[in-house]
Amino acid sequence: MALMVLIIPFVGFFINSTIIRILFGSESIISGYINSLFIGISLLLSLIILFNPSDITNQINLTWLNLFDLNITFGLLIDPLTSIMMVVVSGISFLVQIYSLGYMHGDKSYTRYFAYMSLFTGSMLGLVMSRNILQLFIFWELVGVTSYLLIGFWFNRSSAAVAAKKAFIMTRFGDFGFLFSIIYLFNFNPASLDIIELYKMIAAGTISTKIATIASLGFLFGAIGKSAQFPLHSWLPDAMEGPTSVSALIHSATMVTAGVFLIARLFPLFDHSQIMILIASIGAITALIAATMGLTSTDIKRVLAYSTISQLGYMVMALGLGAYSAAIFHLFTHAFFKAGLFLCAGSVHHASGTFNMKFMGGLQSKMKLTYYSMLICGVSLAGIFPLSGFWSKDEIILSTFNHGGFIGYLFLLIGLIVAFMTAFYMFRTISLTFYGSFRG
Repeated sequence: MALMVLIIPFVGFFINSTIIRILFGSESIISGYINSLFIGISLLLSLIILFNPSDITNQINLTWLNLFDLNITFGLLIDPLTSIMMVVVSGISFLVQIYSLGYMHGDKSYTRYFAYMSLFTGSMLGLVMSRNILQLFIFWELVGVTSYLLIGFWFNRSSAAVAAKKAFIMTRFGDFGFLFSIIYLFNFNPASLDIIELYKMIAAGTISTKIATIASLGFLFGAIGKSAQFPLHSWLPDAMEGPTSVSALIHSATMVTAGVFLIARLFPLFDHSQIMILIASIGAITALIAATMGLTSTDIKRVLAYSTISQLGYMVMALGLGAYSAAIFHLFTHAFFKAGLFLCAGSVHHASGTFNMKFMGGLQSKMKLTYYSMLICGVSLAGIFPLSGFWSKDEIILSTFNHGGFIGYLFLLIGLIVAFMTAFYMFRTISLTFYGSFRG
């Protein structure tokens, strides 16, 4: 069943990019419905796995390459972390597919759009389900390639082409670190690339603190690039040049959380290293810088992009402090309300013809459904009781308090400041967009 979750989106990509494109053309609406059906099936199977973990085989391991003494396997690892991420990826993707049926209607490359979306969803599912670090890296790179294609989807616009290249190149810098750590671990012991075996080696004390620290630094650099953490954070706001539906999928719930997922997946290795405070510091600095940028931007999508960077910083800070559950909880809640905010931004753009909030205002009476949807998601992002954002953000702030000492209280102060700034720029965004008189 788990293998089907992974295969189905790739089947959708094949059908859209070949059969539908050849038989029905590049603007066929059939591609959207087929894509939605396929991703919907993946979501259904993911939910079955999430709620019935005892009925699912936890590990699938097949020989991929057997050469001399080298044995590389293709494997799927289904544990609580994987189950949650499968639902996040397939769930957000399914909602975005439904939204895209109308949002992308009339686009000359309608079929190509849905083919890319299927390929991206399959790549992201492969990333979160991988048992082998080398296999994870292959899907990691495939996610990077498909995100490049989606950010630069309207490649005839020079700004979109430049943004796609910037995102691709900056994330590649981080990937050098990821690849270095793979080579380093392989040189130490090829079996350590198997995540289950890696866990066993750490528990048995086979991997020293020095080895764990060196390997963790490389993996951290990869996570910094993919999750847009300081200093490799500047690509994400520019990546808003792609369709808004792409931003909702890639830049809120899936690709940008890949770095956070990597740290969580290899958490025993990071916890065994000496860089946990470094991880927390990078997250805290990123959260503060991005929140400050969000206060001044007048482009609604860029505000949400800076918000995403800031909230990812929250998650990274929590992981650095050892608050594994709090970080994953916030990843889950953030994925849904941030995707909702991006989709609302796309709706506002369709109505007003702009993303610049200076030329909006007074839309509350004309777009009531969008207004209330954005208000609910915005209140959740701001961390207002009793919505989900309050509970997940509260857990992260509590983790800084429980850490204690000067470091813990410093992170607590930063967390509280960022929480206040988040609430401020979110209500500023809603106010400029929906209240007052129309300024367009």
